[in-house]
Amino acid sequence: MKLYLNGHDYKYATEQMLLTLFPGQRPQYPEEEPEPGEDALTLSLSRGRAWATATAKLCYGGQAYKASRRCKLEELTDPLTTDRALQRILKLAFYDAGVAARGSEPPWGALTGVRPVKIPTKAILAGATPAQAERVLQHTYHVTPLRRRLAMDCAQASLDALAALHPGEVSLYVGIPFCPTRCAYCSFVSADVGRALKLIEPFLEALSREIRATGKVLEETGLKVRAIYFGGGTPTTLSASQLDRLMGELADQLDLSACTEYTVEAGRPDTITREKLAVLARRGCDRVSVNPQSMEDHVLAAMGRAHRGADILAAYQLVRDSGIGCVNMDLIAGLPADTVDGFRSSLDQVLELGPENITVHTLALKKGSRLMEENAAIPSGEEVAAMLDYAWAALRQAGQRPYYLYRQKYMSGSFENVGWSLPGYENLYNICMMEELHTILSLGGGGITKLVDHKAGRIVRIANPKYPKEYLDKIDAVCAGKEQVALFTAHSKEE
Repeated sequence: MKLYLNGHDYKYATEQMLLTLFPGQRPQYPEEEPEPGEDALTLSLSRGRAWATATAKLCYGGQAYKASRRCKLEELTDPLTTDRALQRILKLAFYDAGVAARGSEPPWGALTGVRPVKIPTKAILAGATPAQAERVLQHTYHVTPLRRRLAMDCAQASLDALAALHPGEVSLYVGIPFCPTRCAYCSFVSADVGRALKLIEPFLEALSREIRATGKVLEETGLKVRAIYFGGGTPTTLSASQLDRLMGELADQLDLSACTEYTVEAGRPDTITREKLAVLARRGCDRVSVNPQSMEDHVLAAMGRAHRGADILAAYQLVRDSGIGCVNMDLIAGLPADTVDGFRSSLDQVLELGPENITVHTLALKKGSRLMEENAAIPSGEEVAAMLDYAWAALRQAGQRPYYLYRQKYMSGSFENVGWSLPGYENLYNICMMEELHTILSLGGGGITKLVDHKAGRIVRIANPKYPKEYLDKIDAVCAGKEQVALFTAHSKEE
């Protein structure tokens, strides 16, 4: 869609709302005027004596729509408050015009952020009742009833997790940026083992250095590791001996006496072996992912996955035989070649297996993925909605409940990703990471450290190098950068 901004330069806010209202559209900023009847938005901001007014003039499908919102100038007290207020009225003006053009409201209403659960959680922590917090979602943001229920359930899980945390605790993420092959939908930072096998050993040596640097900082600051999460990539791309060496290094260099949760994304069934699972179990891992994404063989083939449905069943049984007590399984709604009936069948098969956790993602078209590059045909927003409606009802019927959720750009139907669990099996790391409840220290490739100071309302993000070669080249700086953790912790204690 062609976008024309008058009186402001809030491109990001405008694009967020564009993706919310019209996920299939991409922003354009042409110099020339639009052709008559062409899809275009003119979003203007003006200030009078008492009010700032945002006006949206939208042409969509050959029809014209107009809406405006305003706020009092006396509300614009400082730069941050001003930016937030002006962006709010601009987005809501666009939202009102867009809803009129669509003829319906998106599932998450006018919410554009990736963390909708923060809104009710923040309200409840400030003294609101759950009913009052839900009304904010309903009346301020126009969130639909089903999504409000998801958000409120996840808000309660977030509050429960916050109450279970102790001062001085952090979580640890270990990024292993290697996969056996690359899936069609994936833009994650990972190297195909077929091409990057020679980098695995040097990568592990560099990671060992980062582990030692992290252990030193944790000892200096007195911080304790509460949860560990191995992600990637696919951590079980590593051999059994490599996993044993890596997990042993963590145990030797870090004080894990306060660790109550240890998750490893086995993920790809074609990387799961009895030997690797034995290592994971012996080293304290109590949660493993076996991620089919689909149980339909033709959908798996279209994704570029090397395994088939039967391999998923075999891998799941291996995990159960290993004695590891918690299994997560991922599914994706909206994959190419999938159908509503096919997705329902996949979910039913996964539910029949009885994993403690099930995560249902909505396909997001990510820059750099093969799907984005090839403009592949995918199920419609209506079909994805039918998939998710079935999933949410079936999961609740099976005794699972939602405990964390997040949204992404270019997501089919502007929906969400939701983690579900049986009561008592919620993944603490996932909640802490998504809701930013405490500090997350990231090691390895592609991880992002989040230093969280709740008292000051401050979060500092430090990104590790993305690619294995880049990580190797910058390992000296990565290790030296761990001192930022000590400085941040000292500063937080002073406040």
